Amino acid sequence: MIGALMLDIADTKLNQEDIQLLQTPQVGGVILFTRNIESPQQVRALTDHMRQIRPDLLIAVDQEGGRVQRLKQGFTLLPAMGEFGKLYLTEPERAVTLAEQCGWLMATEVLAVGIDFSFAPVLDLNAISDVIGDRAFAQNMQDIVPLAGAFMQGMKRAGMANTGKHFPGHGSVKADSHIAAAVDLRSYDEIHQNDMQSFIQLQDQLDALMPAHVIYENIDPHPAGFSEFWIQKVLREELKFDGVLFSDDLTMQAACVAGGADARILAALKAGCDMGLVCNQRDAACLALDAISDLPLPNQERLERMRGQIPNIQIGEQLDLGEEWQSVKTVIECFKQSL
Repeated sequence: MIGALMLDIADTKLNQEDIQLLQTPQVGGVILFTRNIESPQQVRALTDHMRQIRPDLLIAVDQEGGRVQRLKQGFTLLPAMGEFGKLYLTEPERAVTLAEQCGWLMATEVLAVGIDFSFAPVLDLNAISDVIGDRAFAQNMQDIVPLAGAFMQGMKRAGMANTGKHFPGHGSVKADSHIAAAVDLRSYDEIHQNDMQSFIQLQDQLDALMPAHVIYENIDPHPAGFSEFWIQKVLREELKFDGVLFSDDLTMQAACVAGGADARILAALKAGCDMGLVCNQRDAACLALDAISDLPLPNQERLERMRGQIPNIQIGEQLDLGEEWQSVKTVIECFKQSL
């Protein structure tokens, strides 16, 4: 059974405290960071060990490309998604093809080392945000939708579920919600007509969403990830979205409006999130775990959709995943080198 908390570990191997935590029913997932990565072989050994302890565990990573890429040593270094947007202005067909190949390549390499999914793609606008920038595909929805759609098709072709982020849009908010409160003063109509369109137009392809830690002040007083208005009324009722909802990291500064880690995860789950992320603070993760220990487990059918098609293969220090992988890897690396 999959619990409602996703946490992290400190090292490249599990310690005894990690093992005890993973055996706790409400721990449903682990997210890996750069500090957990030495080589493809080491990552596969780590994820195999996790599954020996908890076969139902979901294992995730942020492998967007560009400046947000945790798996580096022994993996393909992917371009930022904004590079496909630049190419789309002059060669739209080639840009879409490359985006699909990049999604497939990313997912193939991540699945090979035993990780179920990457929290990707970013569906935000590249507007004024200090934290989004070229993590977004483009500056307008007309370009984002075909590129992000192609990237997600590539992920699905490889056997990986996708997660669109950060609903209803973080790109038009300057503050970085990791380190500051993020507030958007626009009207619902303006957000709906602009930032939300990528989520709306791609919702049939989306397996999961991650709400933003942004307060849309003239609409609701709570950050979207703690808001029953955004999650229940807009996503579930109006848009009929039935995919998984992951909170963004509940240790981020913009999430502190809800209180401590215990109050934050309870607020996220009460609003309608299926799983809450508590990263890089073990004390906070334990506090959150204690807060939800007596709650019912989340919707299992939804969370099972995030299970990746993990291949039963031996992994070496360097990846070697066959002819198609080598061919696509070469194409993406050549594109990146041309930038």
